[in-house]
Amino acid sequence: MEKYFVFLFSILVIAACNSNNPDSSDMSPVDQQIISEVISTLEADHGKEHAGRIRQGVEQVASLWRETDGDTERFKNFCIENFISRHDELDLVFDRLANNFEYLYGYMNRISLELNRPIHEDVGPLHTIDRMFGTYSPSAHITDDFFNNKIAFFITLNFPFYSLDEKNRLGGEWDERQWGFVRLGDYFTSRVPPVLIQQYSDASSQAGMYISEYNIFAGRLLNEGKETLFPEDMKLLAHWNIRDEIKSNYGQPRGKEKQEMLYKVMLRIINQDIPSQVINNKDYRWNPYTNEIWREGEKADARPEGAVRYSHLNNIFRALNDMDPYYPGMDTYIQRSFERGMEIPQEEVEDLFREYVSSPLLKNVADLIRQRLGRELRPFDLWYDGFKARSSISEEDLDRITKTLYPDAEAMNRDLSRMLVELGFDREMADYISERVDVDAARGSGHAWRASMRSKPSHLRTRIGSDGMDYKGYNIAVHEFGHNVEQTISVYMVDNYFINGIPNTAFTEALAFMFQARDLELLGMEEEDPMKDHLDVLDFFWNNFEMMGVSLVDMNVWKWMYDNPGASPEELKEAVIGIAIDVWNEYFADVFGERDIPLLAIYSHMIQSPLYLSNYPYGRLIMFQLEEYIEDKDFADEVLRMFSLGNLTPQHWMDKAVGTQISNRPMFNAVSSALEAVNK
Repeated sequence: MEKYFVFLFSILVIAACNSNNPDSSDMSPVDQQIISEVISTLEADHGKEHAGRIRQGVEQVASLWRETDGDTERFKNFCIENFISRHDELDLVFDRLANNFEYLYGYMNRISLELNRPIHEDVGPLHTIDRMFGTYSPSAHITDDFFNNKIAFFITLNFPFYSLDEKNRLGGEWDERQWGFVRLGDYFTSRVPPVLIQQYSDASSQAGMYISEYNIFAGRLLNEGKETLFPEDMKLLAHWNIRDEIKSNYGQPRGKEKQEMLYKVMLRIINQDIPSQVINNKDYRWNPYTNEIWREGEKADARPEGAVRYSHLNNIFRALNDMDPYYPGMDTYIQRSFERGMEIPQEEVEDLFREYVSSPLLKNVADLIRQRLGRELRPFDLWYDGFKARSSISEEDLDRITKTLYPDAEAMNRDLSRMLVELGFDREMADYISERVDVDAARGSGHAWRASMRSKPSHLRTRIGSDGMDYKGYNIAVHEFGHNVEQTISVYMVDNYFINGIPNTAFTEALAFMFQARDLELLGMEEEDPMKDHLDVLDFFWNNFEMMGVSLVDMNVWKWMYDNPGASPEELKEAVIGIAIDVWNEYFADVFGERDIPLLAIYSHMIQSPLYLSNYPYGRLIMFQLEEYIEDKDFADEVLRMFSLGNLTPQHWMDKAVGTQISNRPMFNAVSSALEAVNK
């Protein structure tokens, strides 16, 4: 999962490009008469053929101009002196900007990576100084500086911003360089004071550190008989490792009992009645059913965590809300996240998700799971893992294999090229890509850190124990490697720097899921089950049901926060739980046969990564369509072709990649066929 710090960096460097109640000094002194005069002068000087670009550029510069930038006469002179009409000069400036921005943002990204290493990598205990550097944003003043020295105005004048509608209407005729011109126009569309950027960086970093250390020592959990069910040294990061441990226990001895215990732990985290003493602390034993704790055999007083979890979410909301007035036409983070981040309107995403979770096919799949389990469903069967081929292979055997292969990060680093060859890349390309990826042992869950320049590697991080990488860590690592492959292709193999990357995070998640689905293949394990393809479809469909649900909760929590901006963490906690229950009752209760379940609020992304969750189910839909398209084609060739298209809008990327737009229909058709085949 390409996680919050990469997303945070993009917010600070590119999107931070408009504190509540801005005063008159935050308003433009340039009126419409001045704008019209400048436009007329430029059209007379350069010709009517440039009229559209002149109007766009002058109007956008005027909207961003402040009294501190100069009086109206200075505004006029700036526009008249700096507008470029000659194509050769515009090309020269574009190339210079591409070179300079790659170094500037590339090294800023590298600085952030290095300052955050102690937080993100398992390099020893965290010190206060590490936390202090982790909250520092070295890029917080870039945008402000570029307005002050007029670089931002120069770019806006000559490379104006195009709306999403304009990009979608006109982009089909643009070549890669024209797309680069347009993407450069996205850089400076608002002016957020640096103090607000740093305020957000502080809130985001604090939330990230809170989540990265939210470990539950499973070997210290007790059931009603005061038995421990898990290995003594098992440490599970919430929610990722707890969820994956639930998944791994299908078909295992005492598996359901373990799942019930971990499910109870999740409910305690959501409700915040979890004893604070048991978080990232192995000194206590804890019965999550009774919520009692013991230390050295003596019962202790449990201190509930309270609303700490939700205070971090509240702080992030308030920091982003303070920025809202500085984004003309995009004055909520919800709107910016979807229309500027995903480049898909929020309503469109939500409608797609609601169509999915309303599908009658879900009840049919649930009935099949009941048959396979031989029992009624429980809420934690959101993570049913029995359709996968590896469900017939014991977790212990898989752990032995991966720990032997990957005793440390360097062992995986050496194996990346082989993995790519196994997936069909030729040796030269496999070496080229793998040499641009570094593997690190993660402190928290796995993640990929994108390189923002061609001379620096991307980073693959996953948890690696003292005795090697277990299967869960390996499975995450393969997912993250998919991100790294996308990152390398879309940085090194695109036409120009300004179109490096992909349309939105869902597209990198799509390739990460495609890699993850091949994790056993990369271990040399072939599955001969003739039903494999059908079971894979059902597994995919069921997993995306869960992700659609948590994403709907995430979106509706943000709507609630905007409706209740002064809410306390305690009030926010009650709202999140209520929203999670409402979504469950509307879409999940009939499928599972239980009501009033808040489980959809467990995802840690909601606390540290604002409105990130929608990228996962959206990415899975994209993945499904990509897999369907390349079924009779070469995997490696198609991956190289698709992910070198660059940062187009989702509409144009999908059109060029597979010739269709994102839809639930291909998935529904495949599930219907799979159910028919499996039920014969």
